[in-house]
Amino acid sequence: MKKVVLAYSGGLDTSCIIRWLKGQGYEVICFMADLGQGLGQGENLEAIESRAFAAGASKVYIKDLQDEFVEDFVLPALQANAIYEGKYLLATALGRPLIAKYLVQIAHKEKADAIAHGCTGKGNDQVRIEVAAGILDARLNIIAPVRTWEFQSREEEIEYAKTHNIPIDVTKKKPYSIDRNIWGISIEAGILEDLTQEPPEDAYMITKSPTSQASYPKYMEVYFQKGVPKKIDGRVYKLKTLISHLNAIGGLYGVGRSDMVENRLVGIKSREIYEAPAATILHTAHKELEALVLDRELSHFKDIISLKYAELVYNGLWFSPLKEALDGFVKSTQKHVTGSIKLKLFKGNCVAVGRKSAHSLYKKELSTYGKEDKFDQKLAEGFIKIWGMPYRR
Repeated sequence: MKKVVLAYSGGLDTSCIIRWLKGQGYEVICFMADLGQGLGQGENLEAIESRAFAAGASKVYIKDLQDEFVEDFVLPALQANAIYEGKYLLATALGRPLIAKYLVQIAHKEKADAIAHGCTGKGNDQVRIEVAAGILDARLNIIAPVRTWEFQSREEEIEYAKTHNIPIDVTKKKPYSIDRNIWGISIEAGILEDLTQEPPEDAYMITKSPTSQASYPKYMEVYFQKGVPKKIDGRVYKLKTLISHLNAIGGLYGVGRSDMVENRLVGIKSREIYEAPAATILHTAHKELEALVLDRELSHFKDIISLKYAELVYNGLWFSPLKEALDGFVKSTQKHVTGSIKLKLFKGNCVAVGRKSAHSLYKKELSTYGKEDKFDQKLAEGFIKIWGMPYRR
């Protein structure tokens, strides 16, 4: 019998996929990645694992990948200042290549013929998983049942699950499609598809409405060492714990919400709302620290690299040669990104209000207009003449 490794979420689609693949003659091995999406909250891991077996899985792998996710995927994107189309902090996009990596590893271990996923035919995630897996092992077949199977609606899937005694929870009907990990939450569908409507508060999961907050701000100081966030208000944290801590604080102050119409890789526009408190805080702090320690030419060129890096991540090219080459550039820019940024969180906003670094290129004696001024202003005339010389007629 042929073997397939399925990226399993525990939900309706992938539970039905297990049984469907068995009907196609496959032995199904499930893989679930814990990327900090709250596995075990409200429904324990044993229940999810039992559901997979009840649906027909022969084996279930559940792996806690949170540390690997934040250190090997989130951190490089943070250091690259990678934000897609100015708003999306790439939480879901960063998780998919890691999932693909382990799908391939487990397929090798189990001597499977194929891997499978439950992504739809018009989303980005199908591309991210399949391209990443193809780069890692082009010999593996990829099966995407949702693109080809006979079901036309959620109701048909529910009926299929009942017929085959697949234990699913159909009482908690959510109007939104949600993907969550420790770096952020992606929310779509339902009323969000009406572009004239403001996202309702029940769409958000970890951030409170900015209008509901107290009338006083929250101040904090984030310390980086060579581009890696290490401390909050002087206290050292492991990266995963630091991100979780900032998610909690930022969420209380309504920080990290975004509402955007984005260009999907497959050619359509979609409306997505995102929650990413920690990502917003850390991107703000990291960018401000770089502004202090990077010279002008490096800083401006890095902005160009950041845009391309974000596109590569969004488009599923994490394991591509270009992204690997850009990682080398980004890493080289971080050697002086050490210091502290003081931030103010207030009514959904996160702004830098203080900066400090031993590698600071800011010189008060050159910038000041006070009596400490050491800038020789007489030199400006010659500089302007030389600078403007090519443009004189």
